[in-house]
Amino acid sequence: MMLAIPAVLSHEEVRAFRQDLRDASWRDGRATAGPVAERVKANQQLADDDPVAAQLGSLILERLARNERFLAGALPLKVLPPRFNRYAGGGVYGDHVDAAVFSVPGSPHRLRSDLSATLFLSEPDDYDGGELVIDGEFGPTCIKLPAGHMALYSARTVHRVTTVTRGERLAAFFWIESMVRETERREMLLELDDAIRALRVDTPDHPSVVRLTGLYHNLLRSWSQT
Repeated sequence: MMLAIPAVLSHEEVRAFRQDLRDASWRDGRATAGPVAERVKANQQLADDDPVAAQLGSLILERLARNERFLAGALPLKVLPPRFNRYAGGGVYGDHVDAAVFSVPGSPHRLRSDLSATLFLSEPDDYDGGELVIDGEFGPTCIKLPAGHMALYSARTVHRVTTVTRGERLAAFFWIESMVRETERREMLLELDDAIRALRVDTPDHPSVVRLTGLYHNLLRSWSQT
């Protein structure tokens, strides 16, 4: 599943983010990669305890807490504080799979990575290359979204970021532990939620609205791990 979530950040917020990130303390991104990923990773990141990252990450989490599409698609139980990366001058990240478990910085807690998220902070025309490519059952999916839009996808997939040959690609990235662990069940719940929303718009008083809503919550009750 790949879900594009539009307008997580406004145009004004994106501009402010880029301004704050322009003078940030970027570090070699390989410092956070495992022994396999570090061989194919060539980008820059902010440290987990960087104050700029903490401030901007908090704003992203605030926006996501009110984003109905994100809540419906991810069914989040835990969200790792967002991190930030930069690709420029040949920056690239080859084929890799995200770690299964992450430690939450500054706490004893851990998070299972069911979903990965990339929030684009650069406009597509501002850089060449830099596509997020996700391998799936029917071949690769190439993603290059407008600034402020976010891609949500399974953390189990092999994925990569193609070489940036012009300009600069800025993004926030993070992981989500879902209340519903299985991808197929999350997809079914999202499809059912979409159908209920459409029915409520077309015929809000139809008795099936209540029955389908009850079915949705009973499935969530049966499948959730909280």
